Amino acid sequence: MHLPKDGYELTIENTMHTPVAPVYSPPQQGYNDKPSEEKPTKSSKSGGGGGMFSWLPCCASTSKEKNAPTERRLRANDREYNAQFKYADNLIKTSKYNIITFIPQNLFEQFQRIANFYFLVLMILQFIPQISSISWYSTAVPLVIVLAFSAIKDGYDDVQRHVSDRNVNGRKSYVVRNGSLCEEDWSNVKVGDVIRMMSNQFVAADLLLLSTSEPYGVCFIETMELDGETNLKNRGAMSCTQVMGDDLDGITRFDGEVVCEPPNNKLDKFQGKLIWNNQEYGITNDNILLRGCILKNTRWCYGVVVFAGKDTKLMMNSGKTKFKRTSLDRFLNILIVGIVLFLIAMCLICTILCAVWEYQTGRYFTVYLPWDDIVPNPEQRGGRQIALIAFLQFFSYVILLNTVVPISLYVSVEIIRFIHSLWINYDTKMYYENGEKSVPAKAHTTTLNEELGQVQYVFSDKTGTLTQNIMTFNKCTINGISYGDVYDNKGEIVEPNDRTPSLDFSWNSSSESTFKFYDKNLMDATKRQVQEIDLFWRLLALCHTVMPERDKGQLVYQAQSPDEHALTSAARNFGYVFRARTPQSITIEVMGKEETHDLLSILDFNNDRKRMSVIVRGSDGKIRLYCKGADMMIMQRIH
Repeated sequence: MHLPKDGYELTIENTMHTPVAPVYSPPQQGYNDKPSEEKPTKSSKSGGGGGMFSWLPCCASTSKEKNAPTERRLRANDREYNAQFKYADNLIKTSKYNIITFIPQNLFEQFQRIANFYFLVLMILQFIPQISSISWYSTAVPLVIVLAFSAIKDGYDDVQRHVSDRNVNGRKSYVVRNGSLCEEDWSNVKVGDVIRMMSNQFVAADLLLLSTSEPYGVCFIETMELDGETNLKNRGAMSCTQVMGDDLDGITRFDGEVVCEPPNNKLDKFQGKLIWNNQEYGITNDNILLRGCILKNTRWCYGVVVFAGKDTKLMMNSGKTKFKRTSLDRFLNILIVGIVLFLIAMCLICTILCAVWEYQTGRYFTVYLPWDDIVPNPEQRGGRQIALIAFLQFFSYVILLNTVVPISLYVSVEIIRFIHSLWINYDTKMYYENGEKSVPAKAHTTTLNEELGQVQYVFSDKTGTLTQNIMTFNKCTINGISYGDVYDNKGEIVEPNDRTPSLDFSWNSSSESTFKFYDKNLMDATKRQVQEIDLFWRLLALCHTVMPERDKGQLVYQAQSPDEHALTSAARNFGYVFRARTPQSITIEVMGKEETHDLLSILDFNNDRKRMSVIVRGSDGKIRLYCKGADMMIMQRIH
């Protein structure tokens, strides 16, 4: 594999440490052994807002809650004990409105549009007979139509959220009660319940994994709804509870007590401990199944609910449904502000001219054109009276010239958005066809459609997020010898193409038909099992986090990154086949002979280390460290 900055080398570190079991270390707040509620702490800020108007965006508190909990304590299979803490149930709500709040909250949101607010003020002015020359309903009727149309659209969007919430809350789960499985809706699952899940089912809540159908308590999950990754990840049951297996009586009698961190939105961290049979066991993130994951390649598993509903990490990351305004909305607001300023300028000019006319001519004809009764001492006909008349006339001009502000513009925009969303839903070219995983385009809201055509910047954490990131094994350098170059008849290096003959891997029953390699020297050295070549392929077969699975009888790899998949696949095709993984071992097949290596420790890749290492014990009893990573990091440790 040709990488200018990421070559892969093998090194054995001089210092070896005996691996130890993970030990739970409590957070700074500390856990005590007394049954208590989630302990509150004072916030540095005093929460503002709240009360009966807390649903209004202007009144909602932006500071943290005053009584933030510092720990959570629960007991498995004991609803009565857990009820005293008043933990959130598993009901979720992503909708914005209900029957009571829909009208006031929606009106508040709509009057954030300057045109709507302008016509509301205009309608109020028309109720004042001294300044209004037209009826108030001439403005009220168009305004009500505009508000009603927008409210219907917003209500339709929110109904879809209610339907989605109802479907999710109505999913079925199986809760262990009195030695049997009881079918319950997700919304009825409580903290402390032990539930059973089957393969390809969504995880109902954040669970502590107790036992699985797989050896060593391993289960596999897909976390696409959490982090967008489609590769499988493995989780492990607690070693002390895995022995319960599928024994419903034993699981019913399980009364372990969990003391852990309070609800938070950190997907990759978890701290806690399990107290059972007078023993304490540390809980890490590897023992937790998060809501939104899908159980894969595991027939069944049992878990105790730690966080439910709005306290799950998935919901803690989702946040509240906010009123979103697009760039077009903001532009229309600016446009309306400009139109209103132009209107005010015209009204001011008319007001000044009115005052001039009243002062020069009008005050002498009050017998024929009497002033309104609101004008004090009209017989004086002085500047004070004329100033009041001009002031009232200003608002009269605002009412008369109100058609300058296009209230129908918002209706037109809303109709266009609604029709546009229908086009998106029924566009056959916006359809990803992938068998059972086919996905059509669907506009979940009619509010943000036009933003799709106005994207200016795209920020991505890696190249494969928005593109099809495919990596292949093309070249490698082992012990100073480069393999993978293709030469023509003149001995010059050329790029391989479709007509270039590739090597025949039919001797390897585990090879892949899609794998292409062109340098026969590497295959010959591999078959002779040259020591450096052998170590290179063993490194690629052992040092990774790839998960194997069976698809229609074929061995398939699920990798967290395309480069890791390419390297492991290359080792497979050259006869070093990665077969299976457990938390304690890795099984590979070397030229048809199966080998099992005890997995002592994994030092995973991160941005600081820029390398990954595994420590294994081979069948010969020797402990070896295999490391791969960026060449600049590896070379520093070799020399």
